[in-house]
Amino acid sequence: MSSTMNPTAIRPKITLIGAGGYVFPFRLVGDLLSFPALRDATICLMDINAERLSRVAAATRELIEHHGLGARVEETTDRRAALTEADFVIITFQVGGVEAYRHDVEIPRRYGVDQTVGDTIGPGGVFRFLRSVTSYRQIVADARELCPDAQFINYANPMAMATGYLNALGASTVGLCHSVQGTTRMLARTLGVPYEEVNYRCAGINHQAWVLEFQQGGTDLYPRLREEMARRHVRGRGAGELAGDHGDHSDEAEGHSNYEGGNEQVRTDLMNTFGYFETESSHHASEYLPYFRKSPELIKEYIPERWDYYEICSAHDEQGDIDDQLERLKKELAPSVEYGASIVNSMVTGELSVIHGNVPNATGAISNLPADACVEVPCLVDRSGVQPTTMGDLPLQLAALNRTNIGLQTLAVQAALTGSRENVYHAVALDPLTAALCTLDEIRSMTDELFAAHAALLPEELRPA
Repeated sequence: MSSTMNPTAIRPKITLIGAGGYVFPFRLVGDLLSFPALRDATICLMDINAERLSRVAAATRELIEHHGLGARVEETTDRRAALTEADFVIITFQVGGVEAYRHDVEIPRRYGVDQTVGDTIGPGGVFRFLRSVTSYRQIVADARELCPDAQFINYANPMAMATGYLNALGASTVGLCHSVQGTTRMLARTLGVPYEEVNYRCAGINHQAWVLEFQQGGTDLYPRLREEMARRHVRGRGAGELAGDHGDHSDEAEGHSNYEGGNEQVRTDLMNTFGYFETESSHHASEYLPYFRKSPELIKEYIPERWDYYEICSAHDEQGDIDDQLERLKKELAPSVEYGASIVNSMVTGELSVIHGNVPNATGAISNLPADACVEVPCLVDRSGVQPTTMGDLPLQLAALNRTNIGLQTLAVQAALTGSRENVYHAVALDPLTAALCTLDEIRSMTDELFAAHAALLPEELRPA
């Protein structure tokens, strides 16, 4: 799981595929340019939508000019040109955009499966992955020819499925999220502890990793955390109803996950039952288990303030977002909490960094999860690439919860590798929330509707007859 950087690559080529996306690709550009060693890099921005791409490229050039940097910007809709001699390939796209995403959430809701995001597991996550499969195949096939030693960095959801599949195709890929960074910062704020004084260990799978240790110096903070969460987060009470709650939202971790201090009944209940705090927000975490979204009334008890990512995406002012980012980065060119740029910097300079990455478990990074799983663990990064650490066994109950999601993920990847439509039905049927709400006949009918809605974007062998 490493890709050795050529030490003579003084001016690395960093390619962003899906660079026309709102906010996030440009934030990554700002992160890259925040590192002195990358300020002469070639930043290649690629997207199939020339208009959206042009908007991001223009902001990038303006930022470079403002700070007087030597970076070179390439703007292209040609995938092969973008991949030619790339040292790093960063994936930030979803196939089908908001229109395809609408089917991911609206069709399952007709069957009672209400996904607050629907991009990780569940029916929405499975089909978001499957409609990206053809693009992944094309990218990796071109990369084998044009940049065979490139380090792939995947930011696209569903993280575990996409990253697992890219590695299975032969691309050395690490998947990146901000769940660990966002959650550990939120916990430090909740306890009033300076973040730089916190030590923690996290491991599991993407969007369902676990804070195994949380300490200040040598002091275990978990007793205080359990006490504070019990005080703040009572089922059925809204954010801010308890003294001291201010609905503290972090703007440090960008993207679709909320890391907040005022609405954590789901994660508090998970910690009370299974012993450890989970790294994804309560909104999102509620989708991955059968306990919290059985009815509209129960959802309201656990999550008083609805947060619907499809609605957010549909209403976003994309140009305004980019303009805001540009002004902030002009004032201060500093990195965000995202790991992508630090990986590039470490591989270029040899400077050691530690990230939490999503990687194949083939080497046994988590010894009581399956070898074909994609796991999220601490990784060391230097000129030799991304090197996962060995975490040993997770507590048995946490590994068991992770396996309920891993089964679905590996079946979806297997469907993409083999063209088995039956494996798609199996994957959706094994989703914990779907299984809690639907009969097997309903699951097959819902999956058929999703197949039909996404037919034009699926690999040919998975399309309906």
